[in-house]
Amino acid sequence: MLLAIDIGNTQIKLAVFEQNTIINKKTIPFSDWKKEVEITLINFSEIQYIVVASVGNLQKSDFLEFTPNVEVFFFSNESKFPFQNQYVTPSTLGIDRMVVAAGAVLKFPNQNRLIIDAGTCITYDFIDANDVYHGGAISPGIRLRYESLHNYTSNLPLLKTENPNAIIGNSTVQSIHSGVINGITLEIDGYMSSISNKNDNFIIILTGGDSEFLAERLKNTIFANPNFLLESLNQTFQYNQQ
Repeated sequence: MLLAIDIGNTQIKLAVFEQNTIINKKTIPFSDWKKEVEITLINFSEIQYIVVASVGNLQKSDFLEFTPNVEVFFFSNESKFPFQNQYVTPSTLGIDRMVVAAGAVLKFPNQNRLIIDAGTCITYDFIDANDVYHGGAISPGIRLRYESLHNYTSNLPLLKTENPNAIIGNSTVQSIHSGVINGITLEIDGYMSSISNKNDNFIIILTGGDSEFLAERLKNTIFANPNFLLESLNQTFQYNQQ
């Protein structure tokens, strides 16, 4: 049994795996992470490994107190991944992006893959059918866009995520919703179309906290899985153990 931990910029996701099946999952704030890990280890005493991908402030040293009972595997850029990395600055490539790229290679062999992770930021990662990682793009996520409009202007309100009524907003509130949500969906659809038009035998994977909300609005055919990073952690750990 394995505990996978995805440490993001704003929250932490935990998932207990029995082989390739998630049997328990939760999302927690940073303030509660240690207590929640301890509770999970007590409730699932058969856990042998803690597998972590972190783009947040927590490091491997923060998990060492758990090592008397479990083995901690902390992914880094030096870990083994099932692709050739052609990123020209590999040391700056986020570990979350590397893990989902690995998961795409392991789950969808011999295909061109685009992974879109819609969280605090929206990241795009392209791995071709020969398992070569080429790179992608990074843009602000939904919440960042709402907050930026409020924080960097004098009069625009801070709004909660909401589907716009139309492409043309007939009020300031509806204009903000249209700009944020329609802007993101048009961006994602455009990015997907641009890459898929140049590559056949192609699969698009949408994941992240906002994936289910966005999936309903996108025109292109996608494989939507909000747990893909957690599942990729489990699969890539198994790959490293071989």
